Amino acid sequence: MLNSILAFSVTQKASDLHLSSGEKPCIRVNGELKPISGDELSPLKLKIELFNLLKDTQKAILQKHQQIDFAYHLEDVGRFRVNIFYQQRGISAVFRIIKQQIPSLTEIKAPNVINELAKTESGIILVTGATGSGKSTTLAALIQHINHTLAKHIITLEDPIEFIYQNNKSLIQQREITNFNDAIDSILRQDPDIILLGELRNKHTIQAALTIAETGHLVLATLHTRSAIQTINRIIDVFEDGMRELIRTQLSNSLKAIICQKLVPHNESRKAIFEVLINTPAISNLISEGKTRQILSLMQTGQQYGMQLMTN
Repeated sequence: MLNSILAFSVTQKASDLHLSSGEKPCIRVNGELKPISGDELSPLKLKIELFNLLKDTQKAILQKHQQIDFAYHLEDVGRFRVNIFYQQRGISAVFRIIKQQIPSLTEIKAPNVINELAKTESGIILVTGATGSGKSTTLAALIQHINHTLAKHIITLEDPIEFIYQNNKSLIQQREITNFNDAIDSILRQDPDIILLGELRNKHTIQAALTIAETGHLVLATLHTRSAIQTINRIIDVFEDGMRELIRTQLSNSLKAIICQKLVPHNESRKAIFEVLINTPAISNLISEGKTRQILSLMQTGQQYGMQLMTN
């Protein structure tokens, strides 16, 4: 039952499949959630189907934490990022469909400045946006562009691994990590040029990203923020008052760019639109002085640096 529903979801070009105890399966297509015709899902049968995807260790994690993230590959159908969790009616799951072909920066109509950012030697590049806004796809396209144009050692820390890369000019090593703290603390011993941290989840990962960037590495990461200025404020506000001045200084020195995006309807599908902040000396000075409200005017007049605001 499950595999046939997954196959159907892929044929419908869905971004997600939702399976919820006591409800009909639903797919998300072009941002809209709609039920698949069929019976409501029996909690017991759904649990059996989902548990068949898990190893014993994963079952233990699910029982302990009431949720688990992992990747699932279905031969001849595709690859999925899966979250299984318990809710009031029983077990549920969300399958995010991962595109088998990594799109190019041109195909996702990314701003041209991102091609130039790929050549950055050190610092932090952040890709931000709401859940389901295409951040992972943009990062994958950026890494693939680097892979085909530069000889770099790229290490990704992912939970779980999503897009699968084939080495071209670069050496890409993908690590499926559940304990980010331990991995981050040891990653500099692995001689990376570029490190993909995925989502900056907490103070430890933010501090680590800033520190790694200061040591001469390029850090790629995401945040669930809806604008470049909100991203800067979020990073700083995570820390206690006594730490914020240091974080502002680190961020002003290490930030290279913030690419914020969202998906909007386009020709019966969706396309990404982008906001880009490039950390010029003037913007760096505003970040260090805590004057983030003044950054917007510099973005409005910063087209020569590749900056742009988000417009339909």
